[in-house]
Amino acid sequence: MGEMSTNDAIRVRRVYEPPEPVDGARVLVDRLWPRGLSKEDALLTEWCKDAAPSSELRRWYRHEGERFERFAERYREELAQETAQRALGRLRELAAKGPLTLLTATKEVSAGHVTVLLDVLREGA
Repeated sequence: MGEMSTNDAIRVRRVYEPPEPVDGARVLVDRLWPRGLSKEDALLTEWCKDAAPSSELRRWYRHEGERFERFAERYREELAQETAQRALGRLRELAAKGPLTLLTATKEVSAGHVTVLLDVLREGA
């Protein structure tokens, strides 16, 4: 068995779930602060807004399942831009140091931007 690659050490959780010791670096990847959550309770390593979709894209998508494929394409285009590339670089740095947990307030994580973000991080690892 070889070493665990950095992309095995990245996971996704809802920010409202209690922190766990295995989380490692806890990074919020939403553009908006989660409702009803204090900064203390979140126990974040950092807040990486630039890895989140633009407000315009988020409002267009509105988590409507039939729009997910087009949303994912447009979000990947945004992630190719310079500001987002810096954010992705930072997330990869954190993942290289140990476990990384991407946090989101999204109720349906599987239909959210964070699944696209995770794919992009794994592709570039």
